Amino acid sequence: MEETEKPRLSRLTAIMTQLQSKKIVTASYLAERHNVSIRTIYRDIRTLEQSGIPIITEEGKGYSIMEGYHLPPVVFTEDEANALITAEQLVSKNKDLSLRQSVSSAIEKIKSILKYSQKGNTDLLTDRIYFAEHKDDRTSDNLMEIQSAIIRFQLLKIDYLSSERKETTRQIEPFAIYSIHGNFLLIAYCRLRNEFRAFRIDYIANLETLEETFTPHKMTIQEYFEKYIKNQKYP
Repeated sequence: MEETEKPRLSRLTAIMTQLQSKKIVTASYLAERHNVSIRTIYRDIRTLEQSGIPIITEEGKGYSIMEGYHLPPVVFTEDEANALITAEQLVSKNKDLSLRQSVSSAIEKIKSILKYSQKGNTDLLTDRIYFAEHKDDRTSDNLMEIQSAIIRFQLLKIDYLSSERKETTRQIEPFAIYSIHGNFLLIAYCRLRNEFRAFRIDYIANLETLEETFTPHKMTIQEYFEKYIKNQKYP
């Protein structure tokens, strides 16, 4: 907490953005992000409330902004705008088509609110950034549907082709996604094997989201890694 604090106006603006971007934000999270005391965050929240921002305080949980309230358009710095272009180029080489399309659409909307001078700079930078294609020809188009199933706790039915070219049909309870060596892996509870498994998403030949839901697993991604990852094998 001894480092120089951000100017208060800058911090208040950032806090509003963070409140809008998350369902619940805790005072301790904001204090750590802005390198200030929790008491300072309490004062900042009161200042925002007094300025007319409809902040909801949930005791024991944190803060949120009233549903339906929209903050003024975000203003990007030059570095932030450049980072968007880099992210777009990185994702454009990803093997999952659904991810590429969704990110491209989202960044296009973000770029629409950039200042006029920034638009020209981002166009220039787009032409000057290049990332090599991934050598693996396998692709997928399931990442967005899988993400939706994770947050809705919906059962998935997949036809899965293992690294040994053996195909199986399984019903799985999607839990999390992580990336390693350029490949997205889906962590899920496999009802065929009755245990957690990691599935390469580009090895899923067919995927169907079922109407059936499942009870959320009382486990964090960190707990999964500590308990399973050392002995985990691709199915």
